[in-house]
Amino acid sequence: MIIIPNFIVFEGGDGSGTSTQMNLLRRRFSPSMPVLHSTAEPTEGPVGRLIRKALGGKLPLRAETLARLFSADRQEHLYGPGGIAEHCGRGELVLCDRYVLSSLVYQGITCGEELPLVLNRDFPGPELLFFFDVDPDIAAKRLENRAEKEIFEHRDFQVQVRRRYRELLPWYTGEGVKTVIIDASQSPEKVEEDVWRWIEKMPIFKEEMKNSEKEI
Repeated sequence: MIIIPNFIVFEGGDGSGTSTQMNLLRRRFSPSMPVLHSTAEPTEGPVGRLIRKALGGKLPLRAETLARLFSADRQEHLYGPGGIAEHCGRGELVLCDRYVLSSLVYQGITCGEELPLVLNRDFPGPELLFFFDVDPDIAAKRLENRAEKEIFEHRDFQVQVRRRYRELLPWYTGEGVKTVIIDASQSPEKVEEDVWRWIEKMPIFKEEMKNSEKEI
């Protein structure tokens, strides 16, 4: 698998706190650090908006159709104007909430493993991937107060999601992706500290430090 340098992905079941951690991480960045570009899948593009309607239960689609839409959205997200590849190529750090592994897990459950694998086999991997691991009961409690729930946000499905993530992580690691399992049942602040300890070790920060020293 080809790895994209400077590319970080957050993965986890619904209620695992990936979005919360995205917001907390943004606050850590200052002008003296590498430029951070944060994004998410599904995207806010035209295909991504279709997917969000389907996930919200407002657009009934077959599981296979949804799997293909995710792949199409990802293709544009990676290689379209202003996409992940462009930002990483400029030496920026890109943080994405969900990526290929989400498709292999969620669509793998709903329409079988083969189609998601075929649709996503050519996409490159991130330099660093975090899996936010949390008990489905804890996640379900966190989701209770959401005004609107998506079609996958129920406990029984999330039990399958957690199991599938755990099954696939060793394979992803074997493909050359650095994977880190985070105990997402902890407080958001503690999770943030655990995440940052790994991110600050990335080569991009060392390169930024060298460049700063040269300028001095």
